[in-house]
Amino acid sequence: MSIFIDTPAFYAILDSADANHEAARKAWLDALQQEQPLVTSNYVVVETAALLQRRIGLAAVRKLQEDILPVISIVWVDEATHSAGMSAVLAAGKRDLSLVDSVSFAILRRHGIREVLGFDSHFAEQGFVLKP
Repeated sequence: MSIFIDTPAFYAILDSADANHEAARKAWLDALQQEQPLVTSNYVVVETAALLQRRIGLAAVRKLQEDILPVISIVWVDEATHSAGMSAVLAAGKRDLSLVDSVSFAILRRHGIREVLGFDSHFAEQGFVLKP
């Protein structure tokens, strides 16, 4: 079964000062050891790279690019998925629900992925299983 990796998990894996670092690191290593297919979207990669660059620097972005992303399948968001995500954001009417998350929900449903390595409660609210 595939696991979707969300921005807060990538960030926690790469920032040892993050409160979720140990939990994220353990879940990441467990997934790799069990050879579970890992998936994310290009929107999550953009969001993660921007967050890493702004908060901890380019070395972290390089580590993401060179050490982490090579073992992950990246789903590239098409126009229909983007539109579905935007419609969901507008329909939800919540300021704290991002376009990236809404697009991620659409991708998860389309690909039949139930598990998310991340810490964002919006995924649980949408019926997905958060790991760790």
